Amino acid sequence: MVLNVEPSCKTCTCHEEVDLSHVEKILAKYNNDRAELLSILEEVQADYGYLPQNALRMVAERTGSSMVDVFGVATFYRAFNLKPRGKHCISVCMGTACHVKGAPNVVKEFERQLGISVGETTPDNEFTLETVNCLGASALGPIVMVDGHYFSHVTPAKVKWLLSMVRAGLDKVDVKTDSRIIHLDVLCPHCNQSLMDSVHPIDGCPSIHTTITFNGVSGHARLSSLYGSYSIQSEPDAPVGTTVDFFCPSCNKKLTTTSRCPECGELMALMRVSGGGVVQICTQRGCKGHILDLSEIDI
Repeated sequence: MVLNVEPSCKTCTCHEEVDLSHVEKILAKYNNDRAELLSILEEVQADYGYLPQNALRMVAERTGSSMVDVFGVATFYRAFNLKPRGKHCISVCMGTACHVKGAPNVVKEFERQLGISVGETTPDNEFTLETVNCLGASALGPIVMVDGHYFSHVTPAKVKWLLSMVRAGLDKVDVKTDSRIIHLDVLCPHCNQSLMDSVHPIDGCPSIHTTITFNGVSGHARLSSLYGSYSIQSEPDAPVGTTVDFFCPSCNKKLTTTSRCPECGELMALMRVSGGGVVQICTQRGCKGHILDLSEIDI
């Protein structure tokens, strides 16, 4: 029996042929090593925003892998996408608590406002709508995540307002008044020691304390613990565009992961959120890429 892993829909965007020059460079970087398959696919997605079908075929051929193996990795990790996604990704929690509190009606209103169904992208490639099993913090449901921003107690009546906020720009926030700002209490994902520093507050709240290195220089960085704020104090100050390595001041282990920033493609730094979930921030100074996931994740 032959397993066909190619999409069967003739109009599916997965069949779209894209320029593979970036894939060539990524494969050369990893010497076509099959053992680096996960890292290769992460970088391909960082460049294209999804995993084009012809890119997967090239990766399979060059690494000596079968399409079944490559497709298996691409579908096993939920961070990978097999078709283009919109500029803004809307994820509605459909966990039990959110479902009971009216999440299905929230989904229907998003579908009505956007003119698409769950799993689809608007014709202008602005919005992708999806549902997820759980975003955590069930007491705050229905919960919606948009581009890493977390919204609680969403009702159908709030959907139009939320979409207008997204179109206006989610990064335009006032940390004192904006309801989207969430205070985070974070821990090192390795030693579980608190990274919070109440002696040096930022935005009126305890800051997140890490040690850093960049360009051969070592120092300290304190970040705002208000998710949605980009305030940071570092000694010495890293120039904009510099890639910074973040470390836990307790165990000295690097906080960087293999995940790539959805904005610039640089590596992300990861910290565990007290009570469940993780927050990731871009390691490139000046980039505002960040992701908050309040579901439990094995690291």
